[in-house]
Amino acid sequence: MARIAPEEPLRTRPPPRARQILGAYVGLTKPRIIELLLVTTVPTMVIAERGLPDLWLVAATLIGGSLAAGSANTINSYLERDIDALMGRTKRRPLPNHLVPARDALIFGVVLGGASFAWLAGFVNALSAWLGVAAILFYVFVYTLGLKRRTSQNIVIGGAAGCVPVLVGWAAVTGEVGLPAWVLFAIVFYWTPPHFWALAIKYRDDYARAGVPMLPVVRTGAETARQILLYSILMVAVTLIFGPIGGMGALYLSAALLLGGVFLAHAMRLVRTYGGAGDTSAAERVAMGLFRYSITYLGLLFTAMAVDAVIQG
Repeated sequence: MARIAPEEPLRTRPPPRARQILGAYVGLTKPRIIELLLVTTVPTMVIAERGLPDLWLVAATLIGGSLAAGSANTINSYLERDIDALMGRTKRRPLPNHLVPARDALIFGVVLGGASFAWLAGFVNALSAWLGVAAILFYVFVYTLGLKRRTSQNIVIGGAAGCVPVLVGWAAVTGEVGLPAWVLFAIVFYWTPPHFWALAIKYRDDYARAGVPMLPVVRTGAETARQILLYSILMVAVTLIFGPIGGMGALYLSAALLLGGVFLAHAMRLVRTYGGAGDTSAAERVAMGLFRYSITYLGLLFTAMAVDAVIQG
């Protein structure tokens, strides 16, 4: 009589190690996005101070801002875990990869939000704390729940949440939000669509698969390129308006013209690429070139502002 081999135990996924779990929770906060947001905060504080602000105030503002951004991004990860699982660019994130239980991620995001308010209120000021809360609520309820899956204008309107760090930085130094802060807000506001749509061109199929109506999904590549150029022109115009409003000098204006000119050249090249060849891999390469430059652009522009403010004193 044949001997029956003992049934092999079911192979289960080994439990993640402590370092992996920690990395997963950090990943929920999307650190690269946080870094990009903070790039605008410190220069804004320098401009508001017209010099170097107190280093403890800068550190406290950055910590509170990071907690607020981490909260918004974590809750966004929780709400979009179904979308992330369908997209090649995001399927390795912690929640689609089951590295963190969904409920725990939501609790983590809410705790980060509460911590950000308490920190900013205690170590910076109440206005900065409430602005941080407003950014979290706007990003979660307006952008993620209200707009993301419903309209191609999602990133235009919802992108306002990413502009709030300049208001937080200004309020941290001055205790109020003045006109220059709102112009800085507008710079980041008009920068966001070209920056994000350029990336969305590359990952158009991902967004289409997930049912997210990003502009390149619902419009042609040529129309998306034209919209990118339009918002780029508006962005550059606002950077020049900031010169007299922010009391900037020749250094900033020269940087704004040079950096803005390169940005517009990238955008116009994208328009020409679509006009000559339609939706091609060449256009995707041009779009990614614009995307990468947009990150450099924002950092250099705000650095030029800060240096100009320090020089002028």
